[in-house]
Amino acid sequence: MNETETETAAIGGDKIIRLDEAQLRDHLDRKITQSVEEALNKLLDAEADQLCGANRYERSPDRVDTRAGHYERKLHTKAGEVNLKVPKLRSLPFETQLIERYRRRESSVEEALMEMYLTGVSVRRVEDITEALWGVKVGPSTVSDLNQKIYAQIEEWRNLPIQGKHAYVYLDGLWLKRSWGGTVKNVSVLVAVGVNQDGYREILGVAEGTKEDKASWQNFLRWLKERGLQGVQLVVSDKCLGLVESLGEFFPDAAWQRCAVHFYRNVWTAVPSGRVKEVAAMLKAIHACEDLDAAREKAAAVVIKLRTMKLPKAAEMVDDGIEETLCYMAFPREHWRSLRTNNPLERLIREVKRRTRVVGAFPDGNSALMLVAARLRYMTGTKWGMRRYLDMSRLTNQATANPQEANAS
Repeated sequence: MNETETETAAIGGDKIIRLDEAQLRDHLDRKITQSVEEALNKLLDAEADQLCGANRYERSPDRVDTRAGHYERKLHTKAGEVNLKVPKLRSLPFETQLIERYRRRESSVEEALMEMYLTGVSVRRVEDITEALWGVKVGPSTVSDLNQKIYAQIEEWRNLPIQGKHAYVYLDGLWLKRSWGGTVKNVSVLVAVGVNQDGYREILGVAEGTKEDKASWQNFLRWLKERGLQGVQLVVSDKCLGLVESLGEFFPDAAWQRCAVHFYRNVWTAVPSGRVKEVAAMLKAIHACEDLDAAREKAAAVVIKLRTMKLPKAAEMVDDGIEETLCYMAFPREHWRSLRTNNPLERLIREVKRRTRVVGAFPDGNSALMLVAARLRYMTGTKWGMRRYLDMSRLTNQATANPQEANAS
């Protein structure tokens, strides 16, 4: 640190050093950028050495190529703009895993730009933010081009063919706000998640719906089927308006499991608040039974007890709807916990809402859809989509052992 960056004063014989915070911050920023630049260049050199089969200037019988200099390029990162020295090889193409060819911005920077724009941040504000964060001002044309590129990527991802079979499908929707003619209106986004043959979860579809009504669900299910959704044996969802009727039209062989948690909440609307915990324990006991027959017997006992508790409406709701919540028992016991409710999709939607809550009202429905789809696409690359969710061999073994029962389900 030089003399211009410090100031000393003698007070009572002691020296007090005052730091110029702006210059100190600038000094640290340069150091961080320099460290990032050096680290990236070392990684590029290491990749080149690996492709050549030997280090630079090393004599080795394993060598398959030699260096032919390098070319320079700039890359915008969260630490600022860095200068990269990308190695060139004499015969082999050098395709680095660090950055895509011709990319000028780190992916995290592009994702940040995308999220800022899709959440309603103005182009001028995006320019100011990028200059403050990375020292490089991104112009309006760059933001617009990047936005169109991202929209195209998301649309391509949304409309990819659905490969393989998905025995279990979860359906739900979320409501977001959009500004329209000076007023705020609702927009619904419908989401489908499936478990594939290998037991991994996949985002099957995300689309805008005018409402969560029969027409919207019909369009959504038709779109899923046209893209190749097949092999559906069980659909898990809330009792959404028009959804159950639409399922029979497009997936007639699939059973429908009503989310047990949503069912509980519906019953609680007919129960005084002081007795909700007692009724909740009774309802949960039904789904804790060891098999379907025992669950039906327990449900009948619960209906009788609710009537003795002077809760006739709750008793009627349990009697009419409990069978819709027991379809999961026709599938492997090891899968019951994951099929009884729509919680797997609910948790995913909560994560999406956490990112959309700060937006308030979107400028239009397409902006809402793009941000939701972008977040869901990101989730597929995390542990959520990379970890096996269910052992689907159990379903195959059950179908082999009980072919008649499997056909009936």
